[in-house]
Amino acid sequence: MASVKTTTPSGPAAGLDRQSPAQAQDELAWDMRGAGGRLRMRTLVTLRWTLILGEVAILLVGALFLGFRAPYAICFGLIGAAAWINLLTGVASPGQRMIADWEATAQLAFDIAQISVLVFLTGGSGNPFILMLIAPIALAAATLPLKPLLILGGAAVGASLALAFFHLPLPVRGPNVSFSLIYMLSSSAANVAGILVIASSVRQAAQESARMALALDVTQNVLSREQRLSALGALAAAAAHELGTPLATIAIVAKEMAREAPTAQIKEDADLLIAQAARCREILRRLTDAPAEASDVVHERMSLLQLVHEVIEPHAGVKGVRVEAIVTGAAGVASPDIWRMPEVLHALTSFVENAVDFATSEVLITARFDALSVSMEVRDDGPGFAPEVLAKLGEPYVTTRPGAEGSRTGHIGMGLGFFIAKTLLERTGAAVTFQNGRPRGAVVSARWTRAQIEAPLA
Repeated sequence: MASVKTTTPSGPAAGLDRQSPAQAQDELAWDMRGAGGRLRMRTLVTLRWTLILGEVAILLVGALFLGFRAPYAICFGLIGAAAWINLLTGVASPGQRMIADWEATAQLAFDIAQISVLVFLTGGSGNPFILMLIAPIALAAATLPLKPLLILGGAAVGASLALAFFHLPLPVRGPNVSFSLIYMLSSSAANVAGILVIASSVRQAAQESARMALALDVTQNVLSREQRLSALGALAAAAAHELGTPLATIAIVAKEMAREAPTAQIKEDADLLIAQAARCREILRRLTDAPAEASDVVHERMSLLQLVHEVIEPHAGVKGVRVEAIVTGAAGVASPDIWRMPEVLHALTSFVENAVDFATSEVLITARFDALSVSMEVRDDGPGFAPEVLAKLGEPYVTTRPGAEGSRTGHIGMGLGFFIAKTLLERTGAAVTFQNGRPRGAVVSARWTRAQIEAPLA
């Protein structure tokens, strides 16, 4: 059951949300197998040049300013080999090329091996620069799927632990410094902890970024689809308006032909023309009765009453829930016409769909206006938001829907509906808020200044 009312000013009302409506979600199929990104050759080459320059700087400072004793010939030879390989890699492959996971794994494994050998030559885990092993793992955590990351992470952890037992003396001036095994193991453990903490943090951030990017892409697709549908509606309305006059002329001429027909056959043909013209007028009448009315100029604007009617109309036949809409305004203030924005219609319809799914028996949509602002609110009388969900509303993939079996609309939520609706409304300049109602129910509201949404008279 659905109804629309206009009222005089009244007290506060509110509106709902639930986390995952919107038919566009059903079109989404995605797989979070990894961090969601891939590695460009340029990024890999740049990282390796950074490591090489850092290694060269450390060795030069140790040799020229600190007087450390180390197998510098072997160390610089190892660094030169890495530089030569990196140069060949950069020249042979375009920087913009996205490299395959296996290739990235092999390249980063080489970096781990090169750093490990260099640290082996300069004191093992007693050398504080063992932390350079973290760099390739951080890049893997940000760009590779889980399995290659675990392989590379295991290699780095194994190298860190092995360097506590197998290494050349730490290069220092004077007699050789020998650290206890406990110290070496502690240093290795600290490096392992750094690898684990930084890799997990980078991966979590990369996954969150990928999820947000995907959700924003879905939002953009939804908006694009709604805009195309709106454009089609405007085109149909304009066509109906333009065709009305020639069809009326055809009907008049056909009636004249039927009245003055010299033979029965001509009269029959004229009657057929009259019937077909009447049929065309009926088709055009249905078009003009649709939400897109009469012309592009009319179609691009709508009253608040039309807005709430279009929002609740898809849910008028849902059993067990009474859907009611109210338009109310400040005394002495004229109700504004607003721009017909597909994103607003989609978002509000999405909120109402969620409300219908979770309401006990009633959903209330309230449109309010005063001299400065216009607001839309939706309220249901259901259980309200769970505290853990309320804290995350507005983020993608937040949902409490177990499946379609408990849903009146049969919609299976993926946690994108509220994110999409909120994002679309905020793009129009709305301030979107959500809360639990008193004594129960869920509430969501959107508020615009009149300048943001009102379509002034020409």
